Amino acid sequence: MRGVTMAYSYRCGDYPGNEACKASFLAQTEKELWKHIEVHGAIAHQEDPDKWSPEDRQQVQKLIRST
Repeated sequence: MRGVTMAYSYRCGDYPGNEACKASFLAQTEKELWKHIEVHGAIAHQEDPDKWSPEDRQQVQKLIRST
């Protein structure tokens, strides 16, 4: 029997104010997923992830789903 592999996903359009964004990400770890989210924020939304507030990061965290 094979082990269950957990994955994590995030849809940018679920974040308040980003409803028009169709980007979504899937990764095997939350750490890897956060890298994708931060790169996407920088490139697609011209944001500096280093300047995201703790509240912004908490909001993103709430939208991460384990699958």
